[in-house]
Amino acid sequence: MNDEDTTLIRDSDTPPPAAQAFAPGGGWGKMRACDADRDRVVEFLNVAYVEGRLSRDEYDGRLEDAFSARTYADLDQIVADLPAARATGVTPVAKTNGLAMASLACGLAQFMFGPLATIPAIMFGYVALHQIKRSGEQGTGLALAGLILGWAAVILGILLIVGASISGMHGTMH
Repeated sequence: MNDEDTTLIRDSDTPPPAAQAFAPGGGWGKMRACDADRDRVVEFLNVAYVEGRLSRDEYDGRLEDAFSARTYADLDQIVADLPAARATGVTPVAKTNGLAMASLACGLAQFMFGPLATIPAIMFGYVALHQIKRSGEQGTGLALAGLILGWAAVILGILLIVGASISGMHGTMH
């Protein structure tokens, strides 16, 4: 085996993609495929079938060909007319900001404990919105709900104080 041949040897953990050309007639194309290579092509065909790229007859025929393929060139011919597989990695779900949850909890707590939770609802809401904007976390709606409840309580408190003082002035004028 010369130096050029050793560069063709690949790590068994990193096989070439099923839809990639394996240079039929030379290089990878002449190398014998293993069961794992055939299984990857079958997975690729499954995706293509589910996406509607293959009819049932085409799918069945290609499955049969995949299981009987001996080389990478054989496998490549089975999937050559199909587009490369899309990334199937699981995208992590962004976590919900804790201060956004605290803002909503304080906003709701005002109904049970009175105005003691108003200031924390507003403060947590603003800090949470800033953190969410910077980090991309979830919870914008929670923070806004906490802010709205907090400010609604402030406005309601101001209106009650102004209303009480106006009614008090009317009572002293008569």
